[in-house]
Amino acid sequence: MHDPAQLQALAAILRSGSFEAAAATLHVTPSAISQRLKALEERLGTALVTRGQPARATAAGARLARHFEDVQLLEHALAADLGAKLAAERPTVRIAVNADSLATWVLPALAAVPDLLYDLVIDDQDHSADWLRRGEVQAAVTAHDAPVAGCDSHPLGQLRCIASASPAFIDWWFAEGVTAETLGRAPALIFNQKDRLPTLWAHRLTGRRIAPPSHYLASSRGHVDAARLGLGWGMNPEPLIRRDLAAGHLAALVPDAPLDIALYWQVGRLTGAAMAPLTRAVRAQAAAVLLPPLPA
Repeated sequence: MHDPAQLQALAAILRSGSFEAAAATLHVTPSAISQRLKALEERLGTALVTRGQPARATAAGARLARHFEDVQLLEHALAADLGAKLAAERPTVRIAVNADSLATWVLPALAAVPDLLYDLVIDDQDHSADWLRRGEVQAAVTAHDAPVAGCDSHPLGQLRCIASASPAFIDWWFAEGVTAETLGRAPALIFNQKDRLPTLWAHRLTGRRIAPPSHYLASSRGHVDAARLGLGWGMNPEPLIRRDLAAGHLAALVPDAPLDIALYWQVGRLTGAAMAPLTRAVRAQAAAVLLPPLPA
């Protein structure tokens, strides 16, 4: 049985990024935080935190912090079921989610369950399930339908993305049409090195693998602003650019060639019942915004 105060100190360090911030959160001294962590590491015989700015979890530290958060969530749900007085501190749920979902539909779902705190990890939909596999999050919005070990998978729907840019950009760069050659010259907007959507769309359209000159911009709304200003073309979520399309600020490069991304909500079975209200809210909000899920 682990000392709850020691686990709480570990989780606070990793959530806040420093011993000083963790101490302020828990209303103790930094020395007390350091002593609790040291005692826990000595008991387990392994390092749990890599000291630095910010402090980061080792693999063992991430798993143990997740265990503490699971226990908090389960105890919160049990108290609610029994009609007991809830603890003053709300449990924290850590979720991996792709940036486009965060920008278009996830936040209203989280707001519908206000008795939780959220720690959101932003990662590409093709990689968000990796956080579940490593035991670092309790749920994920992912493009992977096959359940991660120990998780349940729920289909959410399809997020439609449209290759889009300003009309002036399209007139300048694609005067000869949207082809492999023009796509290879026109600047593209890329979220980060993991972002495959522009090259995937271009390959589906032309049958060729394109490596366009690219701007790297890690913001879904920033992509829309950059496209509107003529900086480049990008795969923008249709719910995010609907008004810009209607107003003529943006236009589709190829109007009848969207890219639909199937999304799934994967949640750990251990805390699945405790997270049932959040799962219901996520599925309901996804159904209101996304296209229907792929047929089973």
